Amino acid sequence: MDQLLIKKTASSNNDEKDVVIRNQAEIGEEVKKQVWLAGPLICVSLLQSCLQLISVMFVGHLGELALSGASMATSFATVTGFSLLMGMSCALDTFCGQSYGAKQYHMVGIHMQRAMFVLSLVSIPLAGIWANTGIILKALGQDPSISKEAGLYAHYMIPSLFAYGLLHCHVRFLQTQNIVFPMMVSSGITTLLHVFVCWTLVFKSGLGSRGAALANSISYWINVVLLALYVKFSSSCARTWTGFSVEALRNIPIFIRLAVPSAVMVCLEMWSFEMIVLLSGLLPNPQLETSVLSISLNTTANFWMIPFGLSASVSTRVANELGAGHPQAARLAVYVVFSLALTEGILVGMVILMIRNVWGYAYSNEVEVVKYVAVMMPILAISNFFDGLMTVLSGVVRGCGRQKIGAYINLGSYYIVGIPCAVLFAFVLHTGGKGLWVGIICGLILQGFLFFVVVARIKWNEEAMKAKVRVCDSIIPIDLIS
Repeated sequence: MDQLLIKKTASSNNDEKDVVIRNQAEIGEEVKKQVWLAGPLICVSLLQSCLQLISVMFVGHLGELALSGASMATSFATVTGFSLLMGMSCALDTFCGQSYGAKQYHMVGIHMQRAMFVLSLVSIPLAGIWANTGIILKALGQDPSISKEAGLYAHYMIPSLFAYGLLHCHVRFLQTQNIVFPMMVSSGITTLLHVFVCWTLVFKSGLGSRGAALANSISYWINVVLLALYVKFSSSCARTWTGFSVEALRNIPIFIRLAVPSAVMVCLEMWSFEMIVLLSGLLPNPQLETSVLSISLNTTANFWMIPFGLSASVSTRVANELGAGHPQAARLAVYVVFSLALTEGILVGMVILMIRNVWGYAYSNEVEVVKYVAVMMPILAISNFFDGLMTVLSGVVRGCGRQKIGAYINLGSYYIVGIPCAVLFAFVLHTGGKGLWVGIICGLILQGFLFFVVVARIKWNEEAMKAKVRVCDSIIPIDLIS
């Protein structure tokens, strides 16, 4: 009897060890998948964001007014164009990701074509807004000299608007198929060429700051062409890209129904950060405040690309697994990415603190600007930590196709809490640009908490069923026609 009991106990212990080993193996495998995805995606995001960063850096050495104008134009362009197009393209995280997971490969290409068509149409009225940037900024109460300089810069950026939407469609198309290294190579080539093009147009052509804006347009189109050639001729995309199809012109409302909340979700967040740059123009000494807040925004945007890469990775993993009918694998992906984001936030915060006294020299030779940037850096470290956690959780939301609830969260967090707090600190308590950023941190904390609650309450089996229905709905018209 005792021997039988010992055998049963030993067997039970062995089973428990096997379960632990399997769980560890699954976690290790998921970590590998996400790092394999996120690493190149982080590089892609950083390299693409470097285009505007490099341009602003070149312009910064032309003088404070040129830097203020370029920074204001870049912020205005992001608010009125780039954020909207990028947000709409995020709908492909759901459509392409779940279709690929469900092995409906032909629909991945159809979804991308549909997005390209819609985003190109949307870019037309946005170009009209950019053409009147100077007038709009002046009407909003911005400094007339800065507004004029920003208007000239924005005019030369108009061609980049159409390239930007197409670029993000290609990025989402490849990302959801786990094809990331070609994007990294393409972005690397583009960034290297951009340095040369920007230097030539800014300092050698006589165009000055306008040359930096034109360099942006040229570089975005180079990146689009490189990715389009890869999609067309690579065997990796043979199943998902079968050429242009009239199917892309059908069921456009299905795409728009998810693209609009996707855009709102992204825009509400990005607009809040850009709004503090615009508000900085209303503070005393607007040239200094605008320059420093723009440098702060560019800095945090570049560090933000790391959690953004993790966010893109987890949105792909979640969408693929839900489309394939593997809800538990999708849940595991969420646990893994949240742990990675916590680690990343701490490490990046330490880096920001270490470089705080020298970072300003990358943008300006003005001692006043450099010292102000050093004061802002600890605040940026805090905002980067909370923003990183929120960003990866928003990637989970996109992978599930729940962008609508994300839009509501961003609306409440930033425009009921964040922006009012920023105005209170900066203009009522007179803390200047520092107060503007602290107010945004208040919104970030609330936003992160709400996203955490939403993700924690997700019922993964139900999400897998919803993904199956979404994929089936998207392929019904093709079946009917055939």
